[in-house]
Amino acid sequence: MSMNAHYIDPVTGQSFPLTRPLWRSPEGNALMVSPLPGIGRDGIDTTTRSIWRYRASLPLPIEKPVSLGEGLTPLVEGRLPSGQVHFKLEWFAPTGSFKDRGASVMLSYLRQVGVDGILEDSSGNGGAAMAAYGAAAGMRVRILTPATTQPAKLAQMRAFGAEVQLVPGPREESEHEAIRQSEQIFYASHNWQAFFLQGTKLIAYELWEDHGFSVPDNIVIPAGAGSNVLGCDIGFSELLRAGHIKKLPRLFAAQPQNCSPVHAAFVAGADDLVPVTTAPTIAEGTAIKRPVRFKQVLEAIRRSNGGTVAVPEQDIAEAVATLARMGLYAEPTSAMAAAAAEQLLATGRISPSERTVVLLTGSGLKASAFMTELFGKA
Repeated sequence: MSMNAHYIDPVTGQSFPLTRPLWRSPEGNALMVSPLPGIGRDGIDTTTRSIWRYRASLPLPIEKPVSLGEGLTPLVEGRLPSGQVHFKLEWFAPTGSFKDRGASVMLSYLRQVGVDGILEDSSGNGGAAMAAYGAAAGMRVRILTPATTQPAKLAQMRAFGAEVQLVPGPREESEHEAIRQSEQIFYASHNWQAFFLQGTKLIAYELWEDHGFSVPDNIVIPAGAGSNVLGCDIGFSELLRAGHIKKLPRLFAAQPQNCSPVHAAFVAGADDLVPVTTAPTIAEGTAIKRPVRFKQVLEAIRRSNGGTVAVPEQDIAEAVATLARMGLYAEPTSAMAAAAAEQLLATGRISPSERTVVLLTGSGLKASAFMTELFGKA
């Protein structure tokens, strides 16, 4: 086990052994894994073509990974109106979104410590990932999802054999219902369980390797719960701590203007939620009013010297079309990051001479109803 790794409650400082599966502390706080030493080039298993090439960076050895070949996604150049960027195409993941990184590591760990059935709440991509990796792991999977979730995402969850329960009301109602049901079945929430972040952190190692063992200047990330923001922070902080990079890349969280609690708090200089008015958004994957790890997401953005962007609905829709004209079929949630990158370039917050990576987290196939409405007319 890496440096006696353990769960830690960031609020109380209490620690707990990793041998027992936990999704929160007795006080109800989201747990993190204690800081790890990181790995260098010699720690990469170059014979493995998936995120598991970085397995030596994980908190404990995983005997039998649950893997479907996730990771090693393409990094392609593209031009936005105000400058050149690189797009990380996370929809090359087995279920079509970045969530597969976290699902693979989290379910590998949970299966190893004896969990045979899981509960998850999700607006779509997380549920599809948990259903797929749960099937691969031989686990029972129940997904609670908003009744408004895109039909294509519901079909994907059901195809993998998951029990899908539709929950009326806004996104957070699914989480509340999952917490109520967590007495009966282990709550393997991608927002709560700390090993999900151990999977998303591996994108930092991958981007480091993509860049010839250096780092980009900026990373623009669609953010709802912020698991990719936190993953990048954890992974790049490990590389910094180990002396393999000289500075953290600047992390920029893109949120829909209609639901942007992280942006509002960042702009206000606050450490906690500030009052915001929310409305429905086409970037449904980021429509989270009260992110579980809100403070840690803000800390990660500030630690990197990064920032936030609130993107209007019209700009998100235009970004979907802009990307499509480049041959990139991105769902609105991830196209929002391209719109945010354009705003950052146009306003001079990032320079066209800097190397900027835009994470495109999910395929347009995930939002078939929206894409049909946008492009399907003769």
